[in-house]
Amino acid sequence: MKLNRRTMIGAVSATAMLAFGGSAMAQDYPTKRITLIVPYSAGGATDVLARQVADGLSQVLDETVTVENRPGAGATLGTTQAANARPDGYTLFMGQVSSHGIAPAVYKNLQYDPVEDFAPIKLIMSIPNVMVVNEDSPYQSAEEFLEAAKSENMTFGSSGVGSSIHLSGEMFKASTGADMTHVPFRGSGEAVPALLSGDVDVMFDNLPSAMPHIESGALRALAVTTPERSEHLEDVPTLDELGIEELEGFAARSWFGLMAPAGTDEAVVATLNDAMGEVLASDSFKKFADTRGGQIEGGSPDDFAAYIEGELSSWKAVVDEAGVTVE
Repeated sequence: MKLNRRTMIGAVSATAMLAFGGSAMAQDYPTKRITLIVPYSAGGATDVLARQVADGLSQVLDETVTVENRPGAGATLGTTQAANARPDGYTLFMGQVSSHGIAPAVYKNLQYDPVEDFAPIKLIMSIPNVMVVNEDSPYQSAEEFLEAAKSENMTFGSSGVGSSIHLSGEMFKASTGADMTHVPFRGSGEAVPALLSGDVDVMFDNLPSAMPHIESGALRALAVTTPERSEHLEDVPTLDELGIEELEGFAARSWFGLMAPAGTDEAVVATLNDAMGEVLASDSFKKFADTRGGQIEGGSPDDFAAYIEGELSSWKAVVDEAGVTVE
């Protein structure tokens, strides 16, 4: 008998399914199209990554996985819809630092619980944010930008209120006393064009969505927001190393992970974790991560759950210091 990819994945996960008491439905999973919800508009870092993941899972599971963009309310709209979806394994969610790190601290009336309403599957990738201006900007360094921002109002774009892009800007503003006004968009796919056209002065964008424009020269990278330099932008300093006292210890990193609604069969979660492991190990995904400036992660569902708990705690401290709240 010829085995297809789905049969082989099922065989690999059989032991885990029995251990979890998996149902017959879980052992046959998947048998129809799977939807992967992205809480941002098309074109941004989360969307680009989700489409790469969907393609990879489609091949490994031998079933179609399609991306649905459901932007709005700083990613909380799509996240809430994913939390309320039927927990049958056919609706998945591309979680990220905004939905499961920042938003719970920023939004007073959040319509989902980042821990109770989701089943973590696997942490996929982490990336730095990068402080960028367009090619026509007069500022050649973060120091020059900061000096100007202390005497005149600047605008900084983001992929939405509560995103790591937004909070990176707020952290910069709060730390340095820069005069900066936040201009939120519905994802990097809308925010980056505004930066390119000069509608906003600066952005602390995710490296994947900014990298093509940095490489083309349309955007100028001033600094990265992680404690260490990015191997993809070795000549670009970190904010921490600029020698600006207020920016010592500045750190903001974005991450992405595959999730399902809470209540999803643990055997299905195990199957998806195995399948996602194959995707991350593939040459095509390694090439994707490398060209996008990403660090491939991985691990078990429990590892991812623990990571989320840590992110919720650390970002709450940042949000409290910056004083950012949304009704």
